[in-house]
Amino acid sequence: MILPITYEKEPSLHRPSQPVTVITNEILDLIDDMFETMNQSNGIGLAAPQVGKNIRVIIVDILQKKSKPFALINPEIVHAEGEQFYEEGCLSCPGLSGNVKRAAKVTVLGLDESGNDVKIDAEKLLAVVLQHEIDHLDGILFIDRLDEKEKQKIEKQRKLAKM
Repeated sequence: MILPITYEKEPSLHRPSQPVTVITNEILDLIDDMFETMNQSNGIGLAAPQVGKNIRVIIVDILQKKSKPFALINPEIVHAEGEQFYEEGCLSCPGLSGNVKRAAKVTVLGLDESGNDVKIDAEKLLAVVLQHEIDHLDGILFIDRLDEKEKQKIEKQRKLAKM
């Protein structure tokens, strides 16, 4: 089922999400619906708060050979190093994009849909997407991470969109 996307002004997007304590059929159905929603929206990642559920669940599909689509429950960045800049957008901020500074490499721990421990060592785009989606779980949007120059660029994008 396609779920409605929540947009940047929605207060729930700015609150930390609750950990998942038990992986229920409802959680598994939500993950399926999130994949359907993300694919229909041409996204490469989606966090549960973006579909109105303040729980710590993300999905990722960066369409690269090294990574098949996956869900992570209660993901946590346990190591980050280096830095990279990446032009990011967000399904919750349609029409906006900005150059965001992120760690170049991250290690993320979480659970898969079966409740098994997962460890992901990521770099490049996968590292960016994981950081972006985990930020959503902490109530942070990519626009919150922009420097002043990039924030001015976003304001210009907003003004153009209103024309």
